Amino acid sequence: MIHLNLQGRDQSRLRILCLGAHSDDIEIGCGGTVLQLAEHYAAAEFHWVVFSALGVREVEARRAAELFASTRLKGPLLKSFQDGFMPYVGAEIKAIFEKELKPLSPDLIFTHHRKDAHQDHRLISELTWNTFRDHLILEYEIPKYDGDLGQPNVFVPLLAETSQKKVRYIVESFESQRVKHWFQEDIFFSLMRLRGMECCSPSGHAEAFYGRKLAL
Repeated sequence: MIHLNLQGRDQSRLRILCLGAHSDDIEIGCGGTVLQLAEHYAAAEFHWVVFSALGVREVEARRAAELFASTRLKGPLLKSFQDGFMPYVGAEIKAIFEKELKPLSPDLIFTHHRKDAHQDHRLISELTWNTFRDHLILEYEIPKYDGDLGQPNVFVPLLAETSQKKVRYIVESFESQRVKHWFQEDIFFSLMRLRGMECCSPSGHAEAFYGRKLAL
């Protein structure tokens, strides 16, 4: 197992861009990693972008971003595109990438997996790679009814308290989702436990990502 870190970066300007199609995507996909990065890199900035945050989901997205990124939060930048329709307004979303996100020049980007079964997720992943051609990009995974989990190749072991905090924050923040059959604490813990087993995490928990292109 090869271990990488960001210690060689200029931490006074460490910019981390978190992209989510919907209000709870970032938190479910990489919330634990964000919590640990915020703990380890005191000067890190978290630029938080959600493309579909409408009504109560906007309130939830804002609350969650503040919990996960705390005082390091820049934004969040919340947009109001309709859930499920993003591929049909792709030009508008691409303009946001080019005009508002590209100038950030982030050091690390979290985005959706390119083979995610949700059409909105795939579009955000595609535009991430279209816009950021020479950046460290990690694609996160989200469990869902479609059964699209794959074989990720980058793992972030989580402390036990981090995985507990991640799930607690998700449940507290996204009250509107509690009626969904997939929005269950044991599902979130189960995926972290599975990925923790795969990378021999000391706590037994981890988050996993797809690193499509890395230069060592």
